[in-house]
Amino acid sequence: MDVFLVEDSPLVLERLSVMLDAIPGVKIVGRASGVREAIAGIFRTRPEIVVLDLKLAQGSGFDVLATVHEREPGIDFYMLSNFASEPYRRHAQRLGALGFFDKTNEFERVRDVVAERARDLNPRAATVPTH
Repeated sequence: MDVFLVEDSPLVLERLSVMLDAIPGVKIVGRASGVREAIAGIFRTRPEIVVLDLKLAQGSGFDVLATVHEREPGIDFYMLSNFASEPYRRHAQRLGALGFFDKTNEFERVRDVVAERARDLNPRAATVPTH
């Protein structure tokens, strides 16, 4: 299962990469830190999942989500943010995100939802140990 990561913090991007690479059947097919780079990369690689930061160096994850989801509604989007208040969560859901996670206390849940989706696509995949 192909995953594309959109995150402007190199440390968070590395942490996401390591965490998701450990899931059997998951392949990170692209990374981006800005809106234009993300949109172009997602359209080029056509991943099953995009993990998307809300606040980007240029623009917001909402810009990416709105643009891509309109043309590619089959891609699963999961958003991450330090700004996880209910209005942000509702807006992400309206734009098509399947999940919205607070980086502070829900970061590991991203691994869980990606692992579950990978198992759905490949039931023989081993479960991922939690750390």
